[in-house]
Amino acid sequence: MSAVPPPRPAARLDEAAYDRRRLRQWLAGDARADGVGRRRLLTLLAATAAATALPAPRPARAAGTPTIVKALPPEWFVRRGTNAETRWEALRATGHHTPNELFFVRNHTATPVLEAGDWRLRLWGSGLRGAPGEDRPVEFGYDDLRALPAVTRTAFVECAGNGRGHYTTQQGETVTGTAWALGAIGVARWRGARLSDVLRRAGLSSRAADVQPRGLDAEYVSDGESLGRVRRPLPLAKALDDVLLAYEMNGEPLPYDHGYPVRVLVPSWVGIASIKWVGDIEVSAQPLFSPWNTTFYRLFGSAHPQEGSAPLTRQTVKSAFELASGATFPAGRGQVLHGRSWSGAGAVTRVDVSTDGGTSWRPARLHDRPRPGTWTRWSVPWKPGTRGATHLLARATDTAGRTQPDAAVPNTQGYLFDAVVRHPVTVV
Repeated sequence: MSAVPPPRPAARLDEAAYDRRRLRQWLAGDARADGVGRRRLLTLLAATAAATALPAPRPARAAGTPTIVKALPPEWFVRRGTNAETRWEALRATGHHTPNELFFVRNHTATPVLEAGDWRLRLWGSGLRGAPGEDRPVEFGYDDLRALPAVTRTAFVECAGNGRGHYTTQQGETVTGTAWALGAIGVARWRGARLSDVLRRAGLSSRAADVQPRGLDAEYVSDGESLGRVRRPLPLAKALDDVLLAYEMNGEPLPYDHGYPVRVLVPSWVGIASIKWVGDIEVSAQPLFSPWNTTFYRLFGSAHPQEGSAPLTRQTVKSAFELASGATFPAGRGQVLHGRSWSGAGAVTRVDVSTDGGTSWRPARLHDRPRPGTWTRWSVPWKPGTRGATHLLARATDTAGRTQPDAAVPNTQGYLFDAVVRHPVTVV
């Protein structure tokens, strides 16, 4: 297939402005909403009571049915419904990359067990040259994808709700969704083909506007209604920038739970954008909507616009100690505390730590050259003196000038928690 020069991506993607344009085009009949009701789209344009009355998601699986393939020993993971959260103390002996067996799992339904030989990636839609609709798709097999120029990239994948539980435990806020602590993140060395290369070979049209990958896992049921398979549109500018179709994770084929045989990797963005088990990609000349950029993965609540925020993109800045909650330390004995900090807006360049509940702070020693898209490991010595309960705090600053606040701005679905977490310990 011959390549067509694609539109040049914008130097800086303004997702809020892009989303407003999407919505105006929908009103004019020039955009398409797949699985999204008219009422939901209207709430994004004008304030209604429905904007904050969002349904609590329910998985389409019978109780007791396994949803994750790999072993989940309790010393490594906390089970959370269809998901598994990594325990931070389990990361203490690991390097910069999270071992595959320790990587957290976020499933909407259950991990499908697929075969690479049977897998096909189907590209279709009005944004492809000579493909006005779904009738003339372009397909790539697993070997076709691996024959393309390969790129290796170290990047984190993090659920948008990582830290959600702290909205309740630290701030007394009622939010919906899985009550993650801070373990819904992992960093891996991903290898795959550039999405931009695949789009070009498929015949990308100059009219293309949105690119929507869709997974091969089961349809997702929310509030009794099937929303179809997980899918979420990407603006073309992002799709042509740094997005990978990854087939390896830390030098091995992707594990089943992490997207085998192929997943999307969208560096620095919320994890829902990195669709696992990708099976098809719609390339559209019209703006696209799905439940995963309308009902979910926007910010709703009294602190946000009545019609909701733009769809979530970049992750916030966070820090975590490589330490169990409630750990004990002997008084008078020197310790070294370890942790990791990360941000979707840039590299973490400074971490300050408090060992007395926030009364005093001192800088931590950084153990990695700060790089965007991944975390920075750090340490700080501590010789606890006073016996009793206290809190350890870590506060990161990134190259975009963002510093973790004392409190996160709440939203009804508990996304993007970025406040300093108070980690409880006891000195004995």
